[in-house]
Amino acid sequence: MIRKSCSIAQVFLLSLAFSSGVSLAKSQLSEKQAQALAIDAYIYGYPLVTMDMTRKVMTNVATVEGAHGPMGQFVNMQKYPDASFKDVTAPNADTLYSTAWLDLSKEPYILQVPNEDHRYYLMPLLSGWTDVFAAPGKRTTGTQAHNYAIIGPNWKGKIPQGITQLKSPTNMVWVLGRTYCTGTPEDYKAVHALQAEYKLVPLSAYGKPYTPPEGKVDPDVDMKTPVRDQVNALSANAYFNKLAELMKDNPPAKEDAPMIEKLAMLGIKPGEAFDANQDPVIAKAIEQAVRKAQTKIMMHEKQSSMVRNGWLYFLKTGWYGTDYLQRAFVTAIGLGANLPQDAIYPAATTDSKGKRLNGKNRYVIHFEKNKLPPVKGFWSLTMYNDQYFFVENALNRYTLSGRDKLKTNKDGSIDLYIQHDAPSKEKESNWLPAPEDDFNLMFRFYWPRESIVNGKWLPPAVERVEA
Repeated sequence: MIRKSCSIAQVFLLSLAFSSGVSLAKSQLSEKQAQALAIDAYIYGYPLVTMDMTRKVMTNVATVEGAHGPMGQFVNMQKYPDASFKDVTAPNADTLYSTAWLDLSKEPYILQVPNEDHRYYLMPLLSGWTDVFAAPGKRTTGTQAHNYAIIGPNWKGKIPQGITQLKSPTNMVWVLGRTYCTGTPEDYKAVHALQAEYKLVPLSAYGKPYTPPEGKVDPDVDMKTPVRDQVNALSANAYFNKLAELMKDNPPAKEDAPMIEKLAMLGIKPGEAFDANQDPVIAKAIEQAVRKAQTKIMMHEKQSSMVRNGWLYFLKTGWYGTDYLQRAFVTAIGLGANLPQDAIYPAATTDSKGKRLNGKNRYVIHFEKNKLPPVKGFWSLTMYNDQYFFVENALNRYTLSGRDKLKTNKDGSIDLYIQHDAPSKEKESNWLPAPEDDFNLMFRFYWPRESIVNGKWLPPAVERVEA
């Protein structure tokens, strides 16, 4: 946006830069103009920088260890994550993850999926910009065995017959597989057997004996601090330099051209080193823009969705087009979100009267008889703290869902109890433990039926129980 304080000459120069693609000399930008551009640029690049930081943390090991594994190798979670898990915000405790990070700059990878025998699974593929460009799984491809070739944006070559080709818009790809599991010892064993058959091999090794190489360990990578905090702590210069570097192998989409022109006006160009200190006006402006951009991202919550029964519906997930603020916000609170056709995630931070959810109070979510969430996959309700991480509790329970033995009332209705202190023993099966302070709730509706998608069915409001 061009501010009213701009001179006619400045307006002309800015207009020329946007319309012709000609980069404006940095010295001709005022501090306010540079700051406005930098805020937009920061928000635009936030998903790509966050994805790369997440990749570094999750792959900084020599061999598969827990939730971490080298590039090009599946990491199969053997049990649900717990409250110590901080690699990804708003983690999922309904499925067992099978994740892998790919670098497609040299050649494609072949993804092999076994026969799932009707079990719900989803194998979404995310680009470096967090867009889901393909979503193999029960909804789209069924549960029969299938092989896929995941190719990069610039690769040219032939793929063996019988393999489905999936073209990624970036060389960085995150395979964020999920396989439904009830959590019983027997079902854990069954899912572990399926996970052992999820395979990733470079195209050149397809059909041949293949042993993945050891990963490279960088001792300078912070493996303890949550990724979001690491990204937020980057200086403006470090952040935009990293963004410029990443855009070389992870090219922006064609519709991003106007934004790329904005970046160029600040001296940020794909594949070129960036140094804000070349211009003190730019340096000061973009350093101030970092916190403002971060605040703008987190303040987008209410604007990003519609509110129904007190639940915020983030319907635009998985594919964002040029809605960069929505993309950045989803990155911040739920990196790896699916397409709405695969999952919808209503979230609540307040009760039915608009008061902040807090563990000092007790709440109930009441489902009338036969009114549980209508899904073809599964549903769950997850408890998070105010930073969208799991809440430690004595039961090690982070969700309630259709797989739990929920107690039914005499009239067939079901109540879910949301509170910090334990309820009476007969209510414990329906209790989702809350922290002592502020918290957030999130429903997951996997493969939602049309009544959820079109809003005819809504989750009940979170009602505070008066003492």
